[in-house]
Amino acid sequence: MKSDLKTRHGGRILADALLAQGVRHAFGVPGESYLPVLDGLHDAQGKLQFIVCRQEGGASYMAEACGKLTGEPGVLFVTRGPGAANGAIGVHTAFQDSTPMVVFIGQVPNDFAEREAFQEMDYRRMYGQMAKWVAQIDRVERIPEYVSRAFHTAMAGRPGPVVLALPEDTLFAEAAVADVPKAHRVRPAPSFREMDSLKELLEKAKKPFVLLGGGGWDGETARKLQKWIENAGLPAGTSFRCQDLFDNRSPSYAGDVGIGINPKLAERVREADVLLVIGARLGEMTTGAYTLVEAPLPKQTLVHVHAGAEELGAVYRPALAINSGSAQFVHALEKLSLRNAAWASDTRALHENYLEWIKPQPMPGTLHYGEVIRWLSDRLPENTLVAGGAGNFAGWLHRHFRYKGFRTQLGPSNGSMGYGFPAAVAAKLVHPERPVLAVCGDGDFLMNGQELATAVQYGAAFVALVVNNGQYGTIRMHQEREYPGRVFGTGLANPDFAAYARAFGGHGETVERTEDFAPAFERASASGKPALVELKIDPDAITPATTLSAIREKAIKSGR
Repeated sequence: MKSDLKTRHGGRILADALLAQGVRHAFGVPGESYLPVLDGLHDAQGKLQFIVCRQEGGASYMAEACGKLTGEPGVLFVTRGPGAANGAIGVHTAFQDSTPMVVFIGQVPNDFAEREAFQEMDYRRMYGQMAKWVAQIDRVERIPEYVSRAFHTAMAGRPGPVVLALPEDTLFAEAAVADVPKAHRVRPAPSFREMDSLKELLEKAKKPFVLLGGGGWDGETARKLQKWIENAGLPAGTSFRCQDLFDNRSPSYAGDVGIGINPKLAERVREADVLLVIGARLGEMTTGAYTLVEAPLPKQTLVHVHAGAEELGAVYRPALAINSGSAQFVHALEKLSLRNAAWASDTRALHENYLEWIKPQPMPGTLHYGEVIRWLSDRLPENTLVAGGAGNFAGWLHRHFRYKGFRTQLGPSNGSMGYGFPAAVAAKLVHPERPVLAVCGDGDFLMNGQELATAVQYGAAFVALVVNNGQYGTIRMHQEREYPGRVFGTGLANPDFAAYARAFGGHGETVERTEDFAPAFERASASGKPALVELKIDPDAITPATTLSAIREKAIKSGR
């Protein structure tokens, strides 16, 4: 019987495999090591948009953000050696954030392997600890098989990144092979016995607390869970940089359990008799360096629900471990009818304390950053996507911005600097109809500020705030705490950020007083261009709650 399959080169087979997986955006920096893929993507134009970035670090953040937003694997292409090294930062972010992602890396031809050829690296060894699976496609006819497995693996259980190396000869070779249909999303589900045990624990609980976090969520599941929690009268919090899993305006919301946590909320988590954790890994940032929940045997009765079986019992020994995806767990949870009047009063008190906690506090200088964030929180459309980077500047965003719906927050839970701006570029390209805001620090922004060129090239018009205090603030804070007055290596000589934005063809504003922010932001929003608003704040204003001088004085008094 004659085959109807068409002979294609490896690059075209790979491009068609991505189309079969439903990929609509891929990010990368072109490289000679995967020229046939670029040729294949040429024929996929109109169906799959390849976003050409200015550095692989920015491209990798865009791919990771795309994976967060869509729940489908974000796709990254980098060239071999230096390109792969630059792109590793987004892979690490995807791993710690449980984000589905598939990375394709050009590789030397098979005939050159193990000779330390030009830019040759062993990607299995390089990425082994930061990816779910790392492999190399050595035969052209197996490209569809490998791509299918990569997408299944990236989404199965606890989502995460997968890396595939592409030898040049594999891509140039030809074969007549069939495409593989879109990957299934595989998630475990709880048993009836586990749900009965959970009900029994909650019925006896006097001070329960629910903590949500991690990857693998969808909007419908988050909304259903919120409704169930509200009906039960339970208090709920979110893990580090997962604040958008629960409407922060809900009477059941108690705040985020992360860096700079409300001390009263931290104490309440410690005092919980039943701690129901859904999706979160319970990592260092969410547990206050493993003090809110003690390892390995928590004082709380810990119920840990997680899609990754390997995560259950990895650090904490739960009283009840439930291996389940969030959607499958919530489906089972909806069948449980629970409500306790005592819970409701406790929940109300926690929410009132949260409302008090998020009020901006006085700070040094003429520009009060907390008031700026509060203004944005009160006025931006509810569906605005807010992308934040890493650094002390993000503390104000976490504390004063109220997230109103699912997937309105993009942030790296691995604390990776340089994330916010490229993540915002990806957000605007994936959801052009939605408002997007990036919040960056001065040191944070310049790690990927060159992606302004990408935003301009593809018409990604959004507003970015750059909070300029002339220093690596987080490190300066710790420096003053441990070695007061001995400042070294943390000062920054910054450019004119507004002029920098204009040089790329964007819109630029500089703000030095609180009252000037609103009109500057409105002009930036109305510009129709990628826009940057530089906020010059007093360097002494180091966190929403304290100052550098106060930290220094306290350290000196303690004898440091």
